[in-house]
Amino acid sequence: MPRPIPSFDSLRRVYTRSKLLHPFIGRVELIDRAAQNSLSEEVELPPQLQEQLARLQQLQQTLQAVTSQKQQLEIELSETDRALAELDKITDQTPVYKSVGSLLLKSERPTVLSELKERKELLGTRITVLGRQEERTKERMKELQTKLQEKLRPASPAAN
Repeated sequence: MPRPIPSFDSLRRVYTRSKLLHPFIGRVELIDRAAQNSLSEEVELPPQLQEQLARLQQLQQTLQAVTSQKQQLEIELSETDRALAELDKITDQTPVYKSVGSLLLKSERPTVLSELKERKELLGTRITVLGRQEERTKERMKELQTKLQEKLRPASPAAN
């Protein structure tokens, strides 16, 4: 089972051997754990690192939006499947009504059946596309997180 992807905030709170990086946008304050009550030294994050952190946050927002859209479409697909199942239980002579805005209009069963099948196919395609986009976004996030974690590691083991 793949490891869950850490959040942007948890990545910014990376613990190193003897220093704790506090999350500030564009800045980190290094605090020596042995002398937390003494002087602290502020270090400016390099612009490239700031850009990568911003990109990671943007990817997380994109992932959240894509996942939300996909879930909504899956709910709609489920409702469409239920409607198709109900239409399969009745004959062509049974009156069928479809919702158009706030109105219910009488319609022919074959027409509604064909519209629902077309809608189901469209929803399936959109869900597949969003699923691929979700996976690509997760992969990009994982790659970027790995790069950031490498850059945030201490430069030498003598940094204790």
